Parts: sequence; C-alpha cells; structure tokens
Amino acid sequence: EAHRSRAIWDNYPESLVPVVHKGTNNLPAWHPRLEPYIARTGLGMLRHFLRIEIDNDLLTAMAERWRPETHTFHLPEGEMTITLKDVAILTGLPISGDAIIGSTTKPEGGWGPLIRDRLGFDMPTTTPIQGRGHPPLNAGQVSVPWLVSHIQQEVEINDETPEEQVERYARIYLIGLVGGFLFPDKSNRWIQGIWLPLLTGDWDAIGEKSWGSAVLAGVYRELCTCSKVGAKQAGAAMFILQLWVWEHLPMFAPPDPRPYRRNDDELNFLQNLPYGVKWIGANTNDHQPEHSLLFYRSELDKPWWNQVIWDPYPREVGELHHLRHPLDHETWLCKVPL
Repeated sequence: EAHRSRAIWDNYPESLVPVVHKGTNNLPAWHPRLEPYIARTGLGMLRHFLRIEIDNDLLTAMAERWRPETHTFHLPEGEMTITLKDVAILTGLPISGDAIIGSTTKPEGGWGPLIRDRLGFDMPTTTPIQGRGHPPLNAGQVSVPWLVSHIQQEVEINDETPEEQVERYARIYLIGLVGGFLFPDKSNRWIQGIWLPLLTGDWDAIGEKSWGSAVLAGVYRELCTCSKVGAKQAGAAMFILQLWVWEHLPMFAPPDPRPYRRNDDELNFLQNLPYGVKWIGANTNDHQPEHSLLFYRSELDKPWWNQVIWDPYPREVGELHHLRHPLDHETWLCKVPL
C-alpha cells in the first residue's frame, strides 16, 4: 500500500483522510484506595495524562513524515525520532527491566477461566453487550467497557469497602489503563487476552517490566500503519507523539504550558511526577483553523532547523528520573544495531 506522502507528491492530497485517535474513556472511577496497588506497578503516574486531548491534524501530519523503513520522521533539517529517553522522561515509564512478552495462543478453555480465577467473576461468551453485536469475550479479545461497567455495578469504592473488593477494582482499573490507554486498539473497546496473565499476577512483578520500550514499539508500529494511504484511525499511545512534538518542535506547542517548577509545594508535587505532566490541561488548538492539517503540512516544509530543540530536558529532570529508575540512564544511552 502506498505511503501517504506519495499522494501529496502526486498532487492528490484530497484523497487522504485525516487519521483519528479516539482517546480513552474505558476506566472506572478513581479512588485513593486504589493508589497502593497501582503504584506498585509503576504505571500509576499515567492516569495524570488521561486528560490530554489528541490533535488529530498534528498526528496526521507527522504520520505523513514517518518512514517505516527507518522508524524516523523525515524533516527539512534531517531525521528525528522518538527515543527511549523521551518516553522515560515524558511519561515516567520504566524502560529497564524484563521484556514484555506473551503468548498469542488462548489457554485451553479460553480466557474465561483465568478471569474467573483471578478477578472472581464469570464473563458471558454469547450474550451481546447492550447495544452492541459482540459478546464480552470475542475472538481472543476481552471487552474493556464490559469489565469496567461490571465492576462498577458490583463494587462501590468507599472507605468501608472490603480490601479484597478494592484489589479486584484496582485490577480492572489497571486493565483499562493498559488496554484502553497504553495499548488501545482503533475502536478503543477491546484488549487482547494476552495481557490478562500479565496484569492479574503479582503487583510488584508487573512493575518490573520494561513498559516504556513496549509502548514505544507500539507507537512505532502504529505510525507505520498510519503512514499508509487509506489509514483512518490510530491506536497505540499517541499522546507520547504529541508530547514529543511539543517538546522538540516548540513552534507547534500550545502556549503557556504548566511550569514544571512554581514554588516549593509545586516542586514537591512534581518531583513525584514525570516531566510531561506540565502539558496537562494545555489547549491543543485542535479546533482553530490556523492549526489545521494544511497548516501543519506547510510548516513542516519550512527549513526551521534553528527552532528545533534536540535535547529539551533540563538536567535536574533527568536526575529526578534517575532517582526513580536508576538503570534507565544506561539503557537509553546504549548503542545497538538498528
């Protein structure tokens, strides 16, 4: 299938449909009692990014500059790409640790028994979801909306909720966070069953995985798909691409991001959060005409190499991340064959 840039080069850009990322809304309500469990996984900081709205025009323009052969953006001043350091600093995800791997083969009897054993309830395999034509378990996939609605109907989180139910609720929250935010499919509805053994095991073992490298691989793969003519929707954690653009290509960034340091109280708060948190609540300009797909295409054609920030992260930010993940610095500086 042809690359999107070919249609633009041949003067047929109108044949291209902008790529749309649906975002996520498949999470149960947050409660402070979930924090002790989610924090042990190293993924708790991600919930702060749930409010970031994806600028689909910017996403599309960057996908048109993506080359699947090299996993880099081809820009007027050269090639750039999202690195492990970017992911680690911006999101706080660990990039050192065990690789995230899993079998794509369903266990004998399907995923239903595993859900019953580890989450404590049965999922129907034939009853369609209300208003939908698919059952909660379908072709090796699990419906995240069904899991979330079921646990919310069954468990009301408050100070009196038994600890066993709080833990089950936290499991569903984690599944929604990973399946609906870090690794969402294009419909933002299904999570592959292979994630269930990883997310329903020991809490501390979950946090020992290299989540950052897996997420970056997912973003690379999705950009390869979105760079093709005919691509209409995007999955993966595209909020990382948006944060990366705002940091490295400041001409596209929203005005007045949240200062990383304001006062002592703010510093104490932000020391425990990743650097990308400063963009939470920023206006994406998604609905302003001057930030349309045509605008981004035009700007990306200009030679603005002197505006690029190749290393946008202050030294103290890297030091704070090193305190959280001491081995990451060695990982993002390693030299390996491409």
